[in-house]
Amino acid sequence: METTLTGQLERITYTSEESGFTVARVRVRGQQDPVTVVGPLLGVSPGEVLEMQGQWTTHPSFGDQFKVESYKARAPVTVEGIQKYLASGMIKGIGPVTAERITKKFGKKTLQVLETDISRLAKVPGIGKKRITMIQASWEAHKEVRDVMVFLQSQGIGSGYAMRIFQTYGTGTMDVVTNNPYRLAADVAGIGFLIADRIAEKLGFAKNSPVRVRAGVLHVLSSLGDDGHVYYPFEPLVRKSMEILGVDRALVVAAVADEATEKNIVVEELKDDDGEDGKGVYLAGYFLCETGIARRIKEQVATGKVIREIDTARAVDWVQKKLSITLAEKQAEAVRTAAKSKLMVITGGPGTGKTTIVKSVLHIINALGAVVLLAAPTGRAAKKLKEATGHEARTIHRLLEFSMAKGGFQRHDSRPLECDLLVIDEASMIDTVLMYHLLKAVPPHAVLILVGDVNQLPSVGPGNVLNDIISSGVAPVVTLNEIFRQARQSRIVVNAHLINQGQLPHIQNDDTAGDFFFVDQEDPDTVADTIVDLVTRRIPAKFDLDPFDDIQVLTPMHKGTVGAINLNNRLQKALNPESKGIVRGEATFGLSDKVMQIRNNYDKEVFNGDIGRIVRINQEARVLGVLFDGREVAYDFSELDELVLAYAISVHKSQGSEYPAVVMPVLTQHYILLQRNLVYTAVTRGRRLVVMVGTKKALAISVNNNRPNLRYTRLRQRLAGA
Repeated sequence: METTLTGQLERITYTSEESGFTVARVRVRGQQDPVTVVGPLLGVSPGEVLEMQGQWTTHPSFGDQFKVESYKARAPVTVEGIQKYLASGMIKGIGPVTAERITKKFGKKTLQVLETDISRLAKVPGIGKKRITMIQASWEAHKEVRDVMVFLQSQGIGSGYAMRIFQTYGTGTMDVVTNNPYRLAADVAGIGFLIADRIAEKLGFAKNSPVRVRAGVLHVLSSLGDDGHVYYPFEPLVRKSMEILGVDRALVVAAVADEATEKNIVVEELKDDDGEDGKGVYLAGYFLCETGIARRIKEQVATGKVIREIDTARAVDWVQKKLSITLAEKQAEAVRTAAKSKLMVITGGPGTGKTTIVKSVLHIINALGAVVLLAAPTGRAAKKLKEATGHEARTIHRLLEFSMAKGGFQRHDSRPLECDLLVIDEASMIDTVLMYHLLKAVPPHAVLILVGDVNQLPSVGPGNVLNDIISSGVAPVVTLNEIFRQARQSRIVVNAHLINQGQLPHIQNDDTAGDFFFVDQEDPDTVADTIVDLVTRRIPAKFDLDPFDDIQVLTPMHKGTVGAINLNNRLQKALNPESKGIVRGEATFGLSDKVMQIRNNYDKEVFNGDIGRIVRINQEARVLGVLFDGREVAYDFSELDELVLAYAISVHKSQGSEYPAVVMPVLTQHYILLQRNLVYTAVTRGRRLVVMVGTKKALAISVNNNRPNLRYTRLRQRLAGA
């Protein structure tokens, strides 16, 4: 139950400069010992009187604590409090000894002197003109920080966001927020349009304010980018914006025109039927990336290569003897094409020999003395590529030497990669923005080979790059569809290809040996129970697999009975019942919990989709440690919105990864998401075992639905010269 606690701040035990989270001791009237208070106490100093709203809690290690939800700070009124306030170190030029001298001289009027007649400090022994100037500057700065924090909290902005906002704008915070709160959505991590809109409403911005409508249009375009669109047709964009913002068409049309004038968006006349009215609207960055990809690919294809021409037939014979293999005709064709092309695509499903082709090409190119680089979009995909080829492989971000501190990718057209051949695996995962930056760094003379399974789900980010390159005809494409004998022994591989061909997989219901099973269940609650039982008991017992590290639940949706959120809570309770940790939103993070990073964090070198285990929680320091592939990464508690539980994850988030075992619910309640490429992607993530739980009707709907969600992109037309 929320209550109010008032007392004088005695001392600060711990504070996080980033989040503002503070552990402090407060002397409360009527209590013999100081009380421990915890919470976002921004910029407070010992000696201040705090009026705090919150609730009492009991910490397992530190006992009773008062958890602060909000607070007001008042200047101290006693001489002792004022002395403690000034001695805290918050004012440069005043230490404990000077604080004692000042309060001895001015008593209860000390703060009034600092505020209105600071020159009187010259009467205090040891304080000269230089120090007075220093004290005055520090006092003004401290007062401004306090004023900003009070202002932000008065606008309903939580303490964590308030600290982020102040760190972004500093002393200009009040001007920015007052004049255009919508800037917060673009400039401050974690604050989107909806939060900025609430702040603006509180500040009195009208619903039809031009600044609101312009920000709203950018928000709608950005949200459409999150759905995979590189651009959006003009009229549907206007309708969506009107619906979301609740304003008239004329205001939206004017906002689009204004943003185009400011070069924040690009409105392009379309030369075919892709747009309802012949106009497409891009965020300026996406337009730059899409047109840049098209231009650079055309330049790449038109430029000569430094790898010398060879007899490709002899090269194929040589590499087969060297590796003691026999290449199938399609594989041999791919090797020959790679040896003579400037740009090519190798695509095919599991078990079709993509890795064998890459190894063969690498042997041939290495024999010619050429410099080779290998990369993939994710750390797991890069690790798998290295293990398969024996050649060093990196993530694309590491290859391009991404550094937040240095302003982004350090490899680009002015400082290209040093290679004669670049091989990119899992290319279907690469979105429009990343592909643009990758191509900027490819030297004009280098050969580029893109390897991927075009039938998987497209990239999480905007675009459908690999598919557009293939369908444009700008580069030779070798499509592998023959399953090799060894791979044919796996039902996972065979069924993946059946699904891709629009056929139902061969389903195994009994407990005999196999690697692909289907458990018939129709009721969602029973499906959830079955999944928990499979992960915690049946699969570990039968296949000797670890439920944390070896088994991954993949689900089409986030919400619902068999969505990721509910399944994570269920599996956490079953696998880690003693988990008592940090509550963030709908999740609790405890020691040993399996978690996933959900956005790229270049400072920490962890990326969207990386999965790890929590190995350390320090409540006092407000730090949580996660082990990713043997490397511990520290998270301040304020950064936990970057993590989610990962006992169950979405199929999209699994791209580029493989797991010994995959368990997946397939129910008609997922109807809107039941697509062939989604089920195909999930099945191809399993290495040793795939278990589906649900109904054959839902599976049939998925397999028959080969109409993936439309993504608006113009890359194919640009590459084809349209």
